[in-house]
Amino acid sequence: MKSTRGMGAWCWCLTAAACCGQPIAEVPLRLAFGRGSAAAGFTVVAPDQIYEVDRGLGFEPGGKVVAGNGFCTSEQPFYFSVKLPEGNYRVTVTLGDPAGEATTTVKAELRRLMLEKVATKNETVRRTFIVNVRTPQIAGGGEVRLKDRERTAEARAWDDRLTLEFSGQRPCLVRLEIEKANVPTLYLLGDSTVCDQPAEPFASWGQMLTRFLKPEIAVANHAESGESLRSSLGAKRLDKVLSTMKAGDWLFIQYGHNDMKAADAAAYKADLKRFVVAAREKGGQVVLITPMHRRTFAGGTITNSHRDFPDAVRALATEEKAPLIDLHAMSKVLYEAWGPEKSILAFSTPRDGTHHNNYGSYELAKCIIEGIRQNKLDLARFIGDDAPVFDPGHPDPLSPGP
Repeated sequence: MKSTRGMGAWCWCLTAAACCGQPIAEVPLRLAFGRGSAAAGFTVVAPDQIYEVDRGLGFEPGGKVVAGNGFCTSEQPFYFSVKLPEGNYRVTVTLGDPAGEATTTVKAELRRLMLEKVATKNETVRRTFIVNVRTPQIAGGGEVRLKDRERTAEARAWDDRLTLEFSGQRPCLVRLEIEKANVPTLYLLGDSTVCDQPAEPFASWGQMLTRFLKPEIAVANHAESGESLRSSLGAKRLDKVLSTMKAGDWLFIQYGHNDMKAADAAAYKADLKRFVVAAREKGGQVVLITPMHRRTFAGGTITNSHRDFPDAVRALATEEKAPLIDLHAMSKVLYEAWGPEKSILAFSTPRDGTHHNNYGSYELAKCIIEGIRQNKLDLARFIGDDAPVFDPGHPDPLSPGP
């Protein structure tokens, strides 16, 4: 459906596809917001245009979006969705107010941090990032066995649309451009400390990782709460990853929190090897990650609550000559730098010693980035220029996070 006949033909294709209820991503989307005339090649979206399946794009209900002079904004987070087929997309947003101040944070799908606190004053800026969109269906037959929460609270991670969240102190959206992106993919498999958490106060390093990467690689987070290696196999999560993986793509694997409840370290190691072998057969590049510690202090020292499971990951990495990011070791340094009392502020609740909030997961994502650097992975070329070297022994000041 891609047209070379100018704006008129492009608008016809967009309208025809939307009216038929079909995905509309074969044609690059160029959308403008707010009052005033749109730039050539852009189609204006009204602030009251709510997403409908047949239309294929619009604001999600409840955002209370209003139009400004050449932008839209809201006093609360608002969401915009576009119906798209599975794949990677290059998203370019123009943010700001030509005649005022704005601060905009952008998240994609299920709270994946893309742009952090973009501050503007009497100007607009253009920023680009990559978003992975997926559905449960597996090429060749079958589908991922989703949990009930993945069909409800976590539906944005699996539906047939790309959803963007705009938040911050006066978030201002001027223009939105979306096109297909032929880029490498970094896949993530793991548990609740890796997955796209659906709501505050929970967050994971997996949904923060996107913030530190250049718009030249996609992150496809297939981790899920409560999962072990074996349950992920049974739910066909590995099958789903393999069905879309291309030679040269990456797979980061971090399990352990749930595996130790039902398996011994030897069985865990054998299951982990299955993941490594399967991904390599597809031409994938595997990186093994030890699970981060729980907040288990004895005095001012973190104790190991994972028994010999981290050692099993380390041993397999050596045997398979796979890169290892030792998050178990790095998190010990990080937690002890915070100390028993302050470390509470990095977790979802004072009583939760496993799951992190925005700040804690942001710091752990920095640990992952540092692990990429230390392993001298080719993946390091995708690290953003504004991601400085990180020392877990000197974390960022405690804050609410992005």
